[in-house]
Amino acid sequence: MSDPLLIPCPHCNGLNRIPGERLHDSPRCGRCKAQVLPAAPIELTQGNFASQLKGDLPLLVDVWASWCGPCQAFAPTFQQAATQLQGRCRLGKLDSEANAQLSGQLGIRSIPSLILFRGGVEVARQSGAMPLPQLLAWLRQHGL
Repeated sequence: MSDPLLIPCPHCNGLNRIPGERLHDSPRCGRCKAQVLPAAPIELTQGNFASQLKGDLPLLVDVWASWCGPCQAFAPTFQQAATQLQGRCRLGKLDSEANAQLSGQLGIRSIPSLILFRGGVEVARQSGAMPLPQLLAWLRQHGL
């Protein structure tokens, strides 16, 4: 039996201890009973960002805006990545327009931007949209 991983719930931000071998069993939050690892990107905001950085699974953040054509074109690719990476990495979308202060704190200069966090610390950053195979290769380069 592997050590349990701490994973924040995307709905209530409560931390959950989930055994590593159970990550693919659709674990539910102990507090709100929602799915802890959905097969879709979660919405990140100024209010939940710090809580979602916690935990043992990496968090890949897509910083985007509704008026950005490349952001809109990249959205289905990011959705596909969320499905393929379920249980290995959590994916979140941060609307740079609605969360301008947080985008500024993160030093966002262009969108779309991808930021990979591990243990609450930024480990990699990439600007621009990319096809799914290139995204997965970039993540493999960074140990995912």
